[in-house]
Amino acid sequence: MTIEKCCISTFYNHNFDPTLPTVADICIEDIAHALSYICRANGHFREFYSVARHSLNCAYEMKARGFSEKVQLLALLHDGAESYIGDLTRPLRRHIPEFTEYEKQLQTLIYTKLATTAVTNEEAAAVKAADDSLLYHEFRTFHGAELFETAPELHITLQSDKPFAETEQEFLALYRYLFSFV
Repeated sequence: MTIEKCCISTFYNHNFDPTLPTVADICIEDIAHALSYICRANGHFREFYSVARHSLNCAYEMKARGFSEKVQLLALLHDGAESYIGDLTRPLRRHIPEFTEYEKQLQTLIYTKLATTAVTNEEAAAVKAADDSLLYHEFRTFHGAELFETAPELHITLQSDKPFAETEQEFLALYRYLFSFV
């Protein structure tokens, strides 16, 4: 199989063009696998802590805050684009607006295929608030740094990572469970 220069080859052997993604290109198994192997904070934590574990904790936090299964699903998938295009740190992404646009387009496709629903502004804000809360507590727990002057609320105990395959399977199981409600 020859991969065209514009495509990446995913773990499950899909050719994926990150500049022209389609709904058909999105695969939950590719997302779960890749996010399980990608470390948060560009690898600067004192122990491995995957984007998949962060996403799981974000979904668990939404449940603890009393949000619906749909919002829990959106939280689980909120960093799905990273599985295909990686991530940029917040300070750098401010200087590369094109990346943010590609990421938004891809994330919209992921929600369209894997959550089959539009995301309201209120749902997006709720997920963002939980994401920021986890960011603070993850940095405090895994790096010893406090990113904000005031600690945001966290309703769960952060779960540390498990072996890659276990995290991947937990991600897929939670996805399938939450998807059954939408």
